[in-house]
Amino acid sequence: MSSSRDRVEDTYELQNDQRLEDLHSKLRTLRGVTSDIYDDVERQNSALDTAVSLSRTRDAFSSFGSSLAQSSRRAGQAFGIGPGGVKQWRTIGYCAAALIGLWILWKIMSWFWVSTPTP
Repeated sequence: MSSSRDRVEDTYELQNDQRLEDLHSKLRTLRGVTSDIYDDVERQNSALDTAVSLSRTRDAFSSFGSSLAQSSRRAGQAFGIGPGGVKQWRTIGYCAAALIGLWILWKIMSWFWVSTPTP
């Protein structure tokens, strides 16, 4: 009885050792990925710190900022937020008219698609 118990315990011990080795393997892989990410970030930071890259980045951000400001102004005018834009009541009227138009279209289409009950 004792020998079968020892065999079961040995089996469990082997399984635990195998699982522990799997975890160590995953941990080594994770450490490798983490160090690769760290190295890549350091390379990118050093590239950004150079004067040429920094000036290009500044130019890119300033052009993006002006483009974003222009788009914001246009959106404001379209929604009536700024001067010269479509007024709010006109936009509400367009939405209400569209909903009423869709409702009328739905009612007209239901006349053509009336199903006849089968006896």
